[in-house]
Amino acid sequence: MTTPDDDVPAQLAQRPDLLADAAQRALRYLAGLDSRPVAPAAAALAGLDRLDFPLPGPGRPGKDVLALLDEAASPATVASGGPRYFGFVIGGALPAAQAAAWLTAAWDQNAALTVMSPAAARLDAVALRWVTELLGLPPGTGGGFVTGASMANATCLAAARDAVLSRHGWDAAGQGLVGAPPVTVLVGEQVHTTVRKALGLIGLGRDRAIVLPTDSQGRIVPHSLPILNAGPALVCLQAGNVNSGASDPFGDLIPWAHEQGAWVHVDGAFGLWAAADPSRADQVAGVAAADSWATDAHKWLNTTYDCGIALVRDPAALRAAMQATAAYLPTAEHREAMNLTPQSSQRARGAEVWAVLASLGRDGVAGLVERTCRLARRFADGLRAVGYEVLNDVVLNQVLVDFGGPDRTAAVVAAVQRDGTCWCGPTSWQGRPAMRISVSAWNTTAADIDRSLAAVLGCASRD
Repeated sequence: MTTPDDDVPAQLAQRPDLLADAAQRALRYLAGLDSRPVAPAAAALAGLDRLDFPLPGPGRPGKDVLALLDEAASPATVASGGPRYFGFVIGGALPAAQAAAWLTAAWDQNAALTVMSPAAARLDAVALRWVTELLGLPPGTGGGFVTGASMANATCLAAARDAVLSRHGWDAAGQGLVGAPPVTVLVGEQVHTTVRKALGLIGLGRDRAIVLPTDSQGRIVPHSLPILNAGPALVCLQAGNVNSGASDPFGDLIPWAHEQGAWVHVDGAFGLWAAADPSRADQVAGVAAADSWATDAHKWLNTTYDCGIALVRDPAALRAAMQATAAYLPTAEHREAMNLTPQSSQRARGAEVWAVLASLGRDGVAGLVERTCRLARRFADGLRAVGYEVLNDVVLNQVLVDFGGPDRTAAVVAAVQRDGTCWCGPTSWQGRPAMRISVSAWNTTAADIDRSLAAVLGCASRD
């Protein structure tokens, strides 16, 4: 009879072969991304049934488990890492990001505290400094890596909530919101759902915000703005509307909000990266004057999932909202990741961001943003050339197209997804159904755009 201790040498012995096998399978998967349909076939989806079996008593050999995982699950994935996936503002992972992710998986570090992983702590700190420099944010901005923009927005807005209530004599971190002065929240009509979700998570409500009108591109109109009556207030602005790509006029709105004593938060999940490209930086002019910013690295920066970034001008405000204390935890004042994010245990996300920024440099990130925006315009121009209506000004990497009414547009979207050459999703813009095209991947080329455009036009001509 074997014991748990007897299993350890066996596991150690098989690790080199198992990891080498995994690497080869991963490389084969990546090599096939360009040639396979973007969406999985029905047979591949049916193959997922092989993964669903009763939990075994004696475990299966690792090599058999890995083979089953690859053979049954790999064909049923969406090729979102490939060059012709244009859905949900998802970019593929850069090789530097993937390689760093493999290495950090081997490290298996908990990045919560410096004492747990000095390497992760230093990589986090350097990567965050580089991000703030690249985006033109104030020196000394504090931040942390989280799962995505949903949690980045929640993190920043929790810090904002506590800070504005503190100015009015209320300790929200210690006493909660029962009995607290009401916090006025303002959002635009086109506020992203993750901001509403974050407002719900921090107790300020998804639906109680004052809604400011927006223009035809989804930007808040900076006229007839309300007076906030000097109470605690948060103003949520947007860099990069998820449909149109447009950003709020920060140069007008941020000074107004600050004159009212409000904290300004910017949801910049992908649009904030426009600041990294000198030819697009005007799209987010004035954004650095805000008090906090949420963005993603797994969108336009093309790291692996999941990697969001919460950034706050005043690190003390972020620490006050997020800090955890216990007798066994360090009390030093230097940066500790768990005191700047909602989670304690966390993976070393900063290592991937560091690797991507070190490999691309400032010029490479600017080039990535510029190229994907240029390719989005190429897609839009091709659609317009044959008479289809592009509904937005293509200022970044987002394109909205109407193929001739709701039913027609829905039919074309469905046909494109069935065709498999590329993948585009449906949306609604100003009450009109549309196809949304988001060009976000590092590996998309002009040839990919032309091939995808031909496929879309072919589907539109048949359906």
